[in-house]
Amino acid sequence: MSQESEYTEGDLRNTGMSLKHDREWDYELEEIVDAIEERDATKVGLQFPEGLKRRGPAVADDLRALADDDVTFMLSGQPCYGACDLDTYLMKRTDVFVHFGHSPMKDTDKVIYVPLFSNVEVTPIMEESLETLEPPEETEGVGLVTTAQHMNRYDEMKAFLEERGYEVHSRRGDDRLTHEGQVLGCNYASADVPADQVLYVGGGKFHPLGLAMEHPDKHVVIADPVNNVVTVADTDKFMKQRYGAIHRAMDAEKWGVIFCTKIGQGRWEMAQDIIDDNDNAYLITMDEVTPDRLRNFDMDAFVNTGCPRITTDDGPQFHKPMLTPGEYRIAVGDEPLDSLSFDTFHGTW
Repeated sequence: MSQESEYTEGDLRNTGMSLKHDREWDYELEEIVDAIEERDATKVGLQFPEGLKRRGPAVADDLRALADDDVTFMLSGQPCYGACDLDTYLMKRTDVFVHFGHSPMKDTDKVIYVPLFSNVEVTPIMEESLETLEPPEETEGVGLVTTAQHMNRYDEMKAFLEERGYEVHSRRGDDRLTHEGQVLGCNYASADVPADQVLYVGGGKFHPLGLAMEHPDKHVVIADPVNNVVTVADTDKFMKQRYGAIHRAMDAEKWGVIFCTKIGQGRWEMAQDIIDDNDNAYLITMDEVTPDRLRNFDMDAFVNTGCPRITTDDGPQFHKPMLTPGEYRIAVGDEPLDSLSFDTFHGTW
């Protein structure tokens, strides 16, 4: 994308990506260039999540136009699914490393986080969500959560609900979360509030599904401002899938215990505990956990101590049952079947 474009930097209308809204991201180009100059950097790494990788070359072009000629920009081709998923190989070989699309999970001088806040209006879909939420006079209030892309609208969301009579319960969960009211695909601690219902404002169903699993006593309403849809988180289908995986693994003799080597996803002690307790468990270290990469291992079942989304999103694609650590304990008889819960991460690396 050239600087002469009629659109501002980061406008998706120049990328060929089809969305239900024109969405304009702020790539914070000037702030990045300022950091490059302050640090006398000559090597700069750029990392984008999967859905934004196609924008990488255009952003690099814009930065080249603003930075000195001796600065080299390098794009990470490693898969990236969150702030926990930094390309450490590239990061070690750059003076400045820019991670787009997520908020900081841990303070570091080396990494610049650019969250890419959305410009999509949230109040229209929140207005529609009032028909699904319990009215303020019949409830103890409402918890309010969202993702990093919509955190720039959080105060607006909160004010919207308060103006309509709701007592809004809000908190910052733990150190893995940057903002009050923020949730991740692996952490819903911000929803641990004294309210019997929670409004999730954001795209996708995975975050609110995990939230509903971790807080089964709460009525979780999904207000999606990108696709203009209001739904209620329904865990029934997901629960059946997970119970099915556990039952298929109950007869397993050889277990593959996966330890993920990505910087923010490794739970070494958890993996080691399983290995120590089971003579038929074998530790497998991997950075990217995919069905193809596990197919050649002669195991009856796997337990994933890395990102929970590997198990929950891709579980049915693996050739043998893929369980979370908690599900493994149920399958081997250490815990009862009704103890099934959503696997979450707490704390940083």
